[in-house]
Amino acid sequence: MKRTIIASVIGALLCLPLSAQEESEGKKGQDDREFMTIMGNNRSGGMYGSFTVGYSEIDNDQAVLFGGRFMWVASHSIGFGFGGTGFINEYHYEPLVGEDVFLTGGYGGLYIEPILAPKFPVHLSFPCLFGAGGISYVTKDPENYINFIEDSEAFLIAEPGAEIELNITRNFRFALGVTYRFTTEFEVGNNQSPVVDSDALNGFTYMATFKFGRF
Repeated sequence: MKRTIIASVIGALLCLPLSAQEESEGKKGQDDREFMTIMGNNRSGGMYGSFTVGYSEIDNDQAVLFGGRFMWVASHSIGFGFGGTGFINEYHYEPLVGEDVFLTGGYGGLYIEPILAPKFPVHLSFPCLFGAGGISYVTKDPENYINFIEDSEAFLIAEPGAEIELNITRNFRFALGVTYRFTTEFEVGNNQSPVVDSDALNGFTYMATFKFGRF
């Protein structure tokens, strides 16, 4: 009886290292399989749509901007998608034209958005736009409520940004951020009005963004 018990204990002790080795090899094999993939075995992803409102100065006048994005998010940490923004600055009286004038237009394109520490309640994201747009010089007839587009021009644009993002709920995020517009050269205006160039559009935008989806 004693010999049987002793033999059983010795056998169990001999099996423990073998079991531990097999478990270690199993985990190692699993880790190897994970490293062989680009995004890892946990290829979690999601998508969201957003609405943005912002404030900027365009041609030294106050301007409002409004836009949206539709993004696919890979592994919670980087987004890819597309979106657009429209803008209009405050109309003002131009003596050379003898009428109220303002600038309006829009731009859009592809977005790339790295997201740092997305599972924390407060974190950072960096949306960057690469695309194209157009701008128009418009005169306003307040008596007849008619706007006349005097001239329009197209441009290319890059707009990097940074946001502080709050996870309000599992499917809703709110972000405050700032972007900067870089555009290619353009000139817009008419023979009577001062010419507006790309320096009028280059500048900062301060924005609030509402994001809804699966992150």
